[in-house]
Amino acid sequence: GQIYAMPGMETRLHAVINKSGDYEGFSANYSGAGFSGMRFAFHGLDDAGFQAWIAKAKDGGGKLDRNGYLELEQPSENQPVRHYAAVDADLYKAILNMCVEPGKMCMSEMSQIDAKGGLGMAGIRNTLPLLYDKFARRGTIFGPAPSYVASICTTEEALAASKADQSVTPMTSTPIVGAGLQRPPPLSIRLPSPSATGTLRSPFNS
Repeated sequence: GQIYAMPGMETRLHAVINKSGDYEGFSANYSGAGFSGMRFAFHGLDDAGFQAWIAKAKDGGGKLDRNGYLELEQPSENQPVRHYAAVDADLYKAILNMCVEPGKMCMSEMSQIDAKGGLGMAGIRNTLPLLYDKFARRGTIFGPAPSYVASICTTEEALAASKADQSVTPMTSTPIVGAGLQRPPPLSIRLPSPSATGTLRSPFNS
């Protein structure tokens, strides 16, 4: 069997081989430049032959890690077959969750955040554009581009940041004046004196 991982997708392939031999395989899906060269040798081996193939691949040395995968995924054409004696234990999970790049949050981690109710209003803008494999963005052309969480902090870090953002500038009651405008003179209102208007009496007291 074969497990083929690409960003955001896992495909399992189980081949039925009725007769040992070498066969020719090719890509069944058109994927751009170099498609005509996407052919490979398919080796149908018995148990002993398969173990011998594994031993030969391991003797070649080499390890596929995150940096090696980032180079391997770059667009190319007609590349020779590559064998690796070992693979980074966390690489498969990182490819599947689109977080091979250092410092990028995995899709599984974002799903856990969503399952707990998200990050609230403060987390709406805390995102970066989501880049898929092969340096291309996929998905609908309508609406905003997909994004992923840029970073997350603990409760203590969030409280410390909120205190640092508070302004220490003292408030003032001085009226605001537009640029280039003169402040208008204070408005004064004079009330008539009681001697000029007489004494006001209530009709109920007369």
